Amino acid sequence: MAEAADIQGMSPSPARRWLRRTAAVLAGAPLVAALLVGVSAPEAQAGGTAKAPSGSSTVAVSLDEVTPSAPVKGDTLTISGTLTNKGKETVTHGQVDLRVGPRLYSRSAIDTAARRTGYLPGTDPYPIGGKYTVEINKLRSGISQDFTLSVPVSKLGLGADGVYQLGVSLTGRTSHTVYDQVLGIKRTFLPWQDGDRDSKLGISYLWPLIASAHLTAETGSDEQQTPVFADDDLAAEIAPGGRLEQMVSLGRQLPVTWVIDPDLLAGVDAMTKPYRVRSGDTTVAGTNQEVAKKWLTSLEAAVSEGKVVALPFGDPDLASIAHRGKNVSGTLSHLQTASEVAGMTVETILHLKPSTDFAWPVDGAVDPSIVDVATSAGAHYVIARSDSLEETGNLSYTPSAARPIGGGTTAVVADARLSTAFQGDMGNAGNSTLAVQKFLALTLALAEQDTDKDRTVVVAPQRMPTVAQAQSMARALHTLDDDRWTEPQGLIQASATKPDADATTEVPPASQYPKKLRGQELPTQAFQDIKSIQSSLDNFQVILTHPERVVTPFGNAVNRSMSTSWRGRPLEAQQYRDSVRDYLQGLIGEVQLVSKSDITLSGRSATIPVTVQNRLLQDVDHLVLRLKSDNRTRLKLNDGGSVAEQPIQIGAGHSQSVKFDAAANINGQVQMTAQLYTEDGTPYGPEMAFTVKVSEITPTVLLVIAGGLLLLVLAGIRMYAHRKRANAGGASGDGGSEPEQPSDPTPDTGPESTEPSGTGEKVDR
Repeated sequence: MAEAADIQGMSPSPARRWLRRTAAVLAGAPLVAALLVGVSAPEAQAGGTAKAPSGSSTVAVSLDEVTPSAPVKGDTLTISGTLTNKGKETVTHGQVDLRVGPRLYSRSAIDTAARRTGYLPGTDPYPIGGKYTVEINKLRSGISQDFTLSVPVSKLGLGADGVYQLGVSLTGRTSHTVYDQVLGIKRTFLPWQDGDRDSKLGISYLWPLIASAHLTAETGSDEQQTPVFADDDLAAEIAPGGRLEQMVSLGRQLPVTWVIDPDLLAGVDAMTKPYRVRSGDTTVAGTNQEVAKKWLTSLEAAVSEGKVVALPFGDPDLASIAHRGKNVSGTLSHLQTASEVAGMTVETILHLKPSTDFAWPVDGAVDPSIVDVATSAGAHYVIARSDSLEETGNLSYTPSAARPIGGGTTAVVADARLSTAFQGDMGNAGNSTLAVQKFLALTLALAEQDTDKDRTVVVAPQRMPTVAQAQSMARALHTLDDDRWTEPQGLIQASATKPDADATTEVPPASQYPKKLRGQELPTQAFQDIKSIQSSLDNFQVILTHPERVVTPFGNAVNRSMSTSWRGRPLEAQQYRDSVRDYLQGLIGEVQLVSKSDITLSGRSATIPVTVQNRLLQDVDHLVLRLKSDNRTRLKLNDGGSVAEQPIQIGAGHSQSVKFDAAANINGQVQMTAQLYTEDGTPYGPEMAFTVKVSEITPTVLLVIAGGLLLLVLAGIRMYAHRKRANAGGASGDGGSEPEQPSDPTPDTGPESTEPSGTGEKVDR
C-alpha cells in the first residue's frame, strides 16, 4: 500500500510510514546477523573469500564538502559527496537524505558519536525528506556517483546554540530486499551558533616549520666552504606546492604562532648561495638558489608580527636525551649549545628576535626526567599534551593551558583532541571534511562548557604536517576567523595566562611514558657515537689556525644527530652519524706523517729526516713531532736521549721535513717510532715506524780503500821490476862507462787513498 501511494504521488499516512520503517528493520536484521556470523566464520578466519558488505555498509558514503562549515541564520547548507556501491548487487530506488541529530552537550558525546558507523534504527533521526533529497535510480556494483544536497538552515530544525550531528544516508533496495532500507550512512558534525558570545575561548595554534636533516657536515674542497647536502629533497619542500612552501603560504594568512627549527633556516639560507648535492660518490652543483631566496623572503614577511618560537638548533629529541643520552658525558652540553645558537640563527636570517623559552617534547609526552633535561637547556616552558598531563580532579570543564609544575617551570598543556584532529590521510576529501567539522565542533563544545573563567587552549599539531594536513588545518582556522566563539592568542600570551588552581600540576612518572614513543627513541649507542665524534673534533680543532671553519659545521651536524626527526628511522640515523664521523676522520687524516722506508746511517753521527704533510685548506700549528729510538745504547737522539721532540707549523697544502740529530755507538738495526701529538700530549693520528741501520764504515768506503791499496801494491811491483832491469843492463856494459839512467826517473804511483773522516752521510729513500 505504501509503495502504491508513493507511485501515485500520494503522501503515505503515519501508519504506513511506521510499517515501512518496521519492515526495513525486519529486513535488515537477518542481514546484520549474517554479517556478524560471517565475521567469525572459519573460512573468513582462514583467509577465504570475504563476503560482500551488506546492510548499512553496502554503500560507502563520503562527505567531501560541507559549506558553510559553521552556518548562521539565512544560510543554505550544502553537502557534496560520493556514493560507492561496495556490494555485489545493483542498488535501485535509491534516495540520499539528510538527517539532523540531537544536540551534543559535551566533547565526550562528540567522541561517542564519531565512533558510530552503521545505521541504528530508533537512534538515528528521521530524514528531513521532502524536496531536500537526491534520487539515485540505479547504482551498479563497484560504481561511484557524486551527489549534492542543499538545505536551508531554517529547515534543519536547529535549536539552541551548540553542536549537532548530521547524517547523510542512502536508502534503497537490492535484488534480495523488497522494502527500502538504509544501505549506507556517514555522519559529521555541525557547529551552530547564531551571533557572538560574550565570553570567548582563546585558542593558541602552533604552526611548526620543521624538517628532517638534509645538510651534512661536509664542505666543498674550496676556500668558500661550499655546503654539501645529502640530497635535494629540501629544495622540493620549499618549491611552489611543496610542503614547507604551503606551510608558509597558508600560515601567513592565519593567526598562529610559528614554531621554527633554526636548522631549517640555516639549511635554506645555505641554499641561497652556491651549494653542492651528494650524488653517489661525488657531488653536483645545486641549482635552487632562487627557490631558497623566494621562500626565505616569503617567510620573513609572514612572521613579521613577531610571534615566533625558536626550538633548539636541530630540534633535539628531549625524551631520547632524558632516557638514554643524559648519562653519556657531553650530551647535555650539546643540548645547551643547540639552545644558545637557536635565537642567534633566527635573528640573523629572519631579522627578528624569537622566544627561546619553550621546549617541545615529542607528542607533548612528559615525565620528570624530560622536564629536567628541558629546563637544563634553559627552557622555562614545556609544551605538554593533555593525554600525558591528564586531569585527575573532578573539573567539569577543560582548564587553561598554563600549569605550574615546580621549580619555576610552567607546563603549557596542549589539548590532545584538537592537536591530533588532522592526523592521518587528509588527502582524502572525505577525511579532511570530517576532520574540519569535528575540530570546529570540539572548539564550540569547549566554549560552551559551564564556567565563568576566561580560558585559553593550545593546539600543538604534528611536527611535520603534510600538504593536505596543513590545508585542512588552515580550512578550520579560517572558519574560526569570524571570532564567534573563539579568539586567537599567541603561545607566549597563552603561557602567561593565570593558571587554574584546580588543574593538575603533577608530572606523570616515567613508567607512564608511552611505550610506542619509547620504542622510537635514539639508542644509547647514538649518544656514544656523538661523544666519540666530539672527542675527535676537540683534538682536531686545537691544531687549526681557523678552527671555526670546522667547529661550526661539525657542531651543527652533532646537533642534527640528536634530532627528533630520526624517530622511527634508526638506520638513516646511524648512517648520518657514520657520515659525520667518516668525514671528520678524513679531515684529520689530511695532516699526517709521510710513510718512510728504512734508512742507513754511516759514521758515528747523522741527521734523521721525518716529513709531515698538511693537505688542509688552512695552516696547522700547535703540533709536536716526537721521534723515539727503541735502543738508546745503539742510537741516541739529540742530547743523548731516546726521545726527541720538535714543534710543527705547516702551511695549507704544504709539507715540512723535520730533522733530528742522531749519534750511533754500535753497528746494527734500531727500530724508530715517529708520532704527532697535540701540545697537551694527546696523540694525533697513527704512529709511524721505520728501521735505521747503523754502520760506522760502510761497504762502499771499504771497497774504495781496498782498491787504493791494490793500486799501491801494483805500483811497487812495477818499480821493483824496472830497477831490476836497469841493474841487469849496467852489469853487461863497459866497466869505465857510467851506468844508463832510467828513461823515466819519476816514480809511477797509484791514486791517492783516503781515510774515512768519521762523519757519515744520511741515506733517505
